[in-house]
Amino acid sequence: MDMPDLNCTYKPSPTQCHGFDPRAFRWSQSLRFAVEEINRSQHLLPNHTLGYKILDSCAYPLTGQRAALAMLNGPSETQSAMCSGPSPLLAVVGESGSAQSIIVSRILQPFRIPMISYFSSCACLSNRREFPTFFRVIPSDDYQVKAIAQLLQHFGWTWVGVLNGDHAYGRFALQGLRRELANTTVCIAYHVMIPLLYTRQRALEILDVMRHSTAKVVVAFSAEGELTPFLKEYMEQNITGIQWIASEAWVTASLFAGSEFYPYLGGTIGFSIRQGMVPGLGDYLLTVNPLRYPNNSLVQELWAALHGCSMQPPADRSPVSPELPSCTGSEPLLKQHSAYLNTSSFRVTYNVYKAVYAIAHSLHNLLSCELGKGPFQNSSCAKTTSIYPWQLQQYLQDVSFTISGEKVNFDENGDAIPSYDLINWQQGTAGNIEFVKVGMFDGSRDAGKELFIQDEAIVWTGQQSEVLLSVCSDSCAAGNRKAFRRGEPLCCFDCVPCDSGKISNQTDSIDCTPCPEDYWSNAARTECILKAVEFLSHDAMGLALTVISIVGSCLTAAVLSVFKHHRNTPIVRVNNSELSYFILLSLVLCFLCALLFVGEPTPWSCMLRHTAFSITFSLCISCILGKTLVVLAAFTATRPGNNIMKWLGPKQQRVIIFSCTLVQVVICAVWLAAAPPFPFKNTQYSRSKIILECSVGSSLAFWCVLGYIGLLACLCFVLAFLARKLPGNFNEAKYITFSMLIFCAVWLAFIPAYVSSPGKFTVAVEIFAILASSFGLLFCLFAPKCYIILLKPERNTKQYLMGKGKS
Repeated sequence: MDMPDLNCTYKPSPTQCHGFDPRAFRWSQSLRFAVEEINRSQHLLPNHTLGYKILDSCAYPLTGQRAALAMLNGPSETQSAMCSGPSPLLAVVGESGSAQSIIVSRILQPFRIPMISYFSSCACLSNRREFPTFFRVIPSDDYQVKAIAQLLQHFGWTWVGVLNGDHAYGRFALQGLRRELANTTVCIAYHVMIPLLYTRQRALEILDVMRHSTAKVVVAFSAEGELTPFLKEYMEQNITGIQWIASEAWVTASLFAGSEFYPYLGGTIGFSIRQGMVPGLGDYLLTVNPLRYPNNSLVQELWAALHGCSMQPPADRSPVSPELPSCTGSEPLLKQHSAYLNTSSFRVTYNVYKAVYAIAHSLHNLLSCELGKGPFQNSSCAKTTSIYPWQLQQYLQDVSFTISGEKVNFDENGDAIPSYDLINWQQGTAGNIEFVKVGMFDGSRDAGKELFIQDEAIVWTGQQSEVLLSVCSDSCAAGNRKAFRRGEPLCCFDCVPCDSGKISNQTDSIDCTPCPEDYWSNAARTECILKAVEFLSHDAMGLALTVISIVGSCLTAAVLSVFKHHRNTPIVRVNNSELSYFILLSLVLCFLCALLFVGEPTPWSCMLRHTAFSITFSLCISCILGKTLVVLAAFTATRPGNNIMKWLGPKQQRVIIFSCTLVQVVICAVWLAAAPPFPFKNTQYSRSKIILECSVGSSLAFWCVLGYIGLLACLCFVLAFLARKLPGNFNEAKYITFSMLIFCAVWLAFIPAYVSSPGKFTVAVEIFAILASSFGLLFCLFAPKCYIILLKPERNTKQYLMGKGKS
């Protein structure tokens, strides 16, 4: 359009159309061809002749409004017959653009004249409340944006730009695309609008946004008219590397098929209207020339646009184009005139053809109505002599017919069956752009199965063989999760490794999945593996403690054998050999019970290790307590009138040992009956491994056992301490005092070490305490005796031991 000067100081002049679109002229010829074909038919509307009137809207809403009013009013407004009786105009085929169709449909509504569009796809036109008389043979944009959304997801394009025209078609398409992408991983990086009144400054601003954006895929909802100057500016700015996704409005536009467009637009992909066959139309188009239609100004403009010449004499031409050569009207139509003669794949042209036949079939059904079977009140039919447009609309709503192998009908919103071809712009043999079908979208199929694509047949922008990458952030590999950036779209994120104990085994995970309790993540955080089970096994530490335990028990057994062999010597007899044997036997058991703490805990080993340890140590300390009492009584019995030894004979000693040990046995029995120790998988201390340990079951019982042993040891220590200064070279009370001091020191140090030691070291600390205290008792009590027996036998006499012999 050449827009008038709108300065609001005087009445603007009428808008003027500029240029000529051969493709749109072909659409008008398709209407003429269909009407003439129907008029010749003996089966469709026999004995009836259709007429038509064609007006130019110049692809602009204001001119479309003027054309609609001219069509309704007739040659002059005073001669209009629209309000005096049935309208001579029964239906309208049009418009191409959605913006024009909205205007024209609203103008026709008061007259209830049905309108069938062949190229208006705006989803807004499906609103039956706003557009009750509107029909179309092109699918609604609701289906196109659904197809485009699936296309973006199919190729992994999650970061795209959107370019749309400043009209209802562009705005509603953008709104529909946003709705379809709302629950997907695709984000819109930017959206820019081509103004209805094109300006180069605004175009450069849009191109600057596209040039600096990281989005390499651009979806364009625009008509070819407004897109043409923008794409020429795009080419002048030498911008490449953009993967265009074209809407059906321009994806098959012959205007962009020239070889000069391929370096910039090659590889464009988009959904187009399904193509169809119109037999005989190609030959019909060749009959149109200025010689046959000398008075038709549109034919003259066609010729001028195709051949670059003028049919007017030089004197009558406008001052705009006086230099154009003259035409004769006999110039041939050649292949390069594809904008007009593109008969290889009729799409919009085929839609015009279908629209005319839809009206014809509806009118035929109306005229063929049988009395009593009509769709109107009381099952009546329309009067064939005075047909109203609203009556034809009733039949249009229910029409169903087949043309070129395709079934044509309308749903409750006046929309056609949704079906698209997927078109790819590829280079032809002559260097021009060819529109190659590489897939299709069938909206009648089940959800998720509508889109079919031949990926290997697609040529991408820049002649690339691989799909162009257009993402805001690279995919997060397995083992990572998305961390969305604050204030940015969901497609923009950082990849953060999963925390220990969590995994993600697929790309672009939003969250990491925690591993089950007995599992842990591998180093790559891609799978859960069984946790390492840790316990004091027969490794280096376990073997060392085992060897020490066996050595201790063997050493104790050796001392026992020495004492047994020298049982009649004074040093053995003076120290109560029976109690010494009991102490040595209990020490052997103390050393051996440490072996129960090495190896995998089982229910029996857990119960046995704690009870065996507590009972053997109670037995050992009880024997030492008995010996301490005997030593103390032996030296105090020498006082006159003291007969304490009769209460500490061998029998009484055994009773003391048995009684003290029995108390520990009772405690252990209650412990085992109430809450026995059991194997326990400790997953709290270390998350990466399972510490298999013996739970004490009852902490109270465990500390009661240790407390009782400590009580016996303290009692021995106190009694031995009281007897430390008694006469004699071999005062055993001194050694008992020292042994109890070591014993108590070991077990007092054990408590904090036991509580703070991790994992298997807890068990190692307990074994160490058992062995250290056992060795302390063994060496303190029996090393001096063995020294005298084996190395100083001359001191092994009663006199020396009583302090009466020479040292």
